[in-house]
Amino acid sequence: MMQRVRLKDVADSLGLSVNTVSRALAGKSEVSPATRQRIQDEADRLGYVPNTLARSLVLGSNQTLALVITNPSNPLYAELISGVEVRARQHGYSLLLLVTEESTENERAAVEALLRSAVDGAIAVPVQSEHEHWRRLNRAGIPLVLVNRDIPELDTDFVGVDNWRGAYDATRHVIARGARTVWALEEDLPITTIAERIDGFHRALDEGGLPSAARDVVAVPTRRYESSALPWQAEGAYTLCRDLIAERGAPDAVITGNDYFALGLMRALAELGYRVPDDVLVTGYGDHPYAGFVSPSLSSVRLPGSQIGAAAVDLLLARGEEPTDQPVKRRIAPTFVARDSTARGATTPDATATA
Repeated sequence: MMQRVRLKDVADSLGLSVNTVSRALAGKSEVSPATRQRIQDEADRLGYVPNTLARSLVLGSNQTLALVITNPSNPLYAELISGVEVRARQHGYSLLLLVTEESTENERAAVEALLRSAVDGAIAVPVQSEHEHWRRLNRAGIPLVLVNRDIPELDTDFVGVDNWRGAYDATRHVIARGARTVWALEEDLPITTIAERIDGFHRALDEGGLPSAARDVVAVPTRRYESSALPWQAEGAYTLCRDLIAERGAPDAVITGNDYFALGLMRALAELGYRVPDDVLVTGYGDHPYAGFVSPSLSSVRLPGSQIGAAAVDLLLARGEEPTDQPVKRRIAPTFVARDSTARGATTPDATATA
């Protein structure tokens, strides 16, 4: 982690006095336009923080944390917001929320806003398509903690769900109940959370001795680029699965990447004459509030959103006190909740299910 760039750093780089650099960046007339531009260019290159933030640091703290997320309607992120806000308030901080809607352009604009603002640190769910703007935030010395999606190229702290474990446990659960052909139903989006779940899915199948021909990853076309307000819809999974199962037949089990997809899948199965769980086992991901009330009730992976939010705030505040420490990477395990959609007698021991 890099320390905050100071006026002295800019001055030393140019061989000028701190007073000259300070006057130039403040727009004072005593500095020539050419020198002012040279100083501004060097300040931008080094990632010097604008004076609004510098003044707040001189005073001690502005007592404000920023949370940058892709989509507030995602139930996990709704819990994350609550967890961050509650823990921040406990420490006397207010919360600034920025939403990117899975847009790199919006994300860059959010980072620019943070560089101009007097925030004490930022927590972010990154879009993951680019990361140079996050490097600028790091160079500016503003503490940053990534949540849910990591960017390994950045020297940055991370707190997220152990998505590998969530998918692994769900897959192991259906194998223990006799499934020998298993699909993973995931959104067609190139993000680490999905890649991690697919890895966990394959590992459980490998350990269960299921060959490649007995598994498939089915990608549901994403709608996030159309509207972040409705990132998942049951309709997309319903249409895709209806056509695919009518053509190929149903597998023994389907591990879905979110509960919306599970609902669409179950409707498609019912229309095609398949019964859940007698013919096909189905698991969701996220354990949304309705999961226990649909028929059959949906087995799902419960995510620790509030816990992640609180942990991110704690890590961010600790990072502000020790800016040179090595980055921390923490993954919090989710919990598999077994319900009627996988209520078939276990054929092998299974320790993943909970009430």
